[in-house]
Amino acid sequence: MSRSCELTGKGVQSGNNVSHANNKTKRRFLPNLCSVTLISDALGQRFRLRVSAAALRSVEHRGGLDAFLLKAEENELSMRARLLRRQIAKKTAAAAA
Repeated sequence: MSRSCELTGKGVQSGNNVSHANNKTKRRFLPNLCSVTLISDALGQRFRLRVSAAALRSVEHRGGLDAFLLKAEENELSMRARLLRRQIAKKTAAAAA
């Protein structure tokens, strides 16, 4: 399983540990990933996703999983999230019509 957020695409970054003597050694900055269950209001289902803590705050700020996915760019999302986005868009379009 890759260490990247399924909703925002945030992944591992690399950099240096810098000592007091200015020696540099490579290190990795890992994203703060949490396994959470998010509920889709449009589909009426629960989905288990691995998202970063920052993405979780963004989901709450935008008003839930449905609103977040509909506003998100498709190229940032994981394949599972893209499929969810399409299902939610289809369901909301059918409900509006």
